[in-house]
Amino acid sequence: MEPLEPSFFFIAGEPSGDEIGGRLIAALREATGGEMRMAGIGGEAMSAEGLESLFPIEELSVMGLVEVVPRAPGIMRRMSQTARAIRRLAPDAVVTIDAPAFANGVWRRLGEVDAALIHYVAPTVWAWRAGRARKLARRIDHLLALFPFEPPHFAAEGLDCTFVGHPVLETGIATDDGASFRARHGISAGPVIGLLPGSRRGEIRRLMPVFADATRRIAQAVPAIRAVIPAVPAHAALIREAAAELPVPVTVTAERGERHAAMAACDAAIAASGTVSLDLALAGVPMAIAYKLNPLTATILRRMIRVRYATIVNLVLDRPAIPEFLQESCTGAALAEAALLLLRDEGARCTQIEATASAIAALRPDGERPSARAATAILDVLRHRTDTRIEQGAVT
Repeated sequence: MEPLEPSFFFIAGEPSGDEIGGRLIAALREATGGEMRMAGIGGEAMSAEGLESLFPIEELSVMGLVEVVPRAPGIMRRMSQTARAIRRLAPDAVVTIDAPAFANGVWRRLGEVDAALIHYVAPTVWAWRAGRARKLARRIDHLLALFPFEPPHFAAEGLDCTFVGHPVLETGIATDDGASFRARHGISAGPVIGLLPGSRRGEIRRLMPVFADATRRIAQAVPAIRAVIPAVPAHAALIREAAAELPVPVTVTAERGERHAAMAACDAAIAASGTVSLDLALAGVPMAIAYKLNPLTATILRRMIRVRYATIVNLVLDRPAIPEFLQESCTGAALAEAALLLLRDEGARCTQIEATASAIAALRPDGERPSARAATAILDVLRHRTDTRIEQGAVT
């Protein structure tokens, strides 16, 4: 029997987690027939599903060890505020979504609470700081993983972990979306380069000048090129300001409903490392991946990283199917060369598209939507807790 009107406290700390949270809330509502209550922290996607955020999610969207330092006091105050809210509301489950540093800060401040602690998006213990798996097992009750190779890392530490699949598989990108986007925005049949500089302000500030340099070089070789930039709504003004410096016609869209259509409208893309590589893969758009961190942050991380690739597709395939340009190699010249190859060489385009399709297939669980699988796993945890309490009550 399902718990009677289960109550949830959701915590998402950045736009990608907000998207996951929005789909999860919808799936839980469907699974419970709408008999659920919720509170927490989220952004646009979760708000669209009825969540009233405790405070703006943008306060938590910060990347890099060095960048966090000046924001640390405010973030810690928000951790304490969140823990107090959880204790006051006494939900059946606290579901933290990605943002492991913030989630960990909240868990440490919670103390003893009568709630299932569930984390969605496994920390990358297979890439760096493997000891986090043991620490996480001491903190939470269940983990929802996006990749099929993740559960064994946590099962070895005694933490129940369910592979639910990657949420990007639910975006439903179709090729005709791109044609519709072009028609709506008056984009001709000429070549289009997509520019996706990330969802955090720091990422955008570091990458947009490099992307602009790459675009200038591409335009010299392909004068008819134009650019499309799907912007995160919270940073649309920053993106538009940077886009004004581009030497080609550019279409910036900040509409959530247009993001994937904008990607599908592109012939090739230059993108920040992250989930967006899977979005582009689903849209059948070949890409070059770029990333730059604060130099000090990068130096520290280089000593800790244990994997060869930064791009999800490359990690899944264990080979460099998508070219990566990180830190010193992240230059306009290098990105332009890679993009021009994808724009001009049909063989290179097809090779990458076939490789990314293989990676997507490996991330697709049998039959069920990832959010539905996640909702089922969460409700199973609550059901098991209820059954255990009933059994214990019968024994005593």
